[in-house]
Amino acid sequence: GFKMYTVERCDFNSTDPKDIKLTLSYYYNKFEVNRFDSDVRKFVGYTEYGVKNAEYWNNDPAILAQWRAEKERYCVHNIGLWYSNI
Repeated sequence: GFKMYTVERCDFNSTDPKDIKLTLSYYYNKFEVNRFDSDVRKFVGYTEYGVKNAEYWNNDPAILAQWRAEKERYCVHNIGLWYSNI
């Protein structure tokens, strides 16, 4: 069967928020179809289906606001905790 899954990750070099990047990727059947990148601040589609989703999500201010804030809520908070445990 086909599988759809998401991967959310925080890439960082320090605890400084400007050095932290949030990436959310949507995969379908092992191919990445969409990605939200906190540096780009919008969704990007990599397939025909992904482009349609990206257009829809980028035109919804509530969805964009949610994912733009996710970097602060998830990455910045947790990276501070991860650094303190090292």
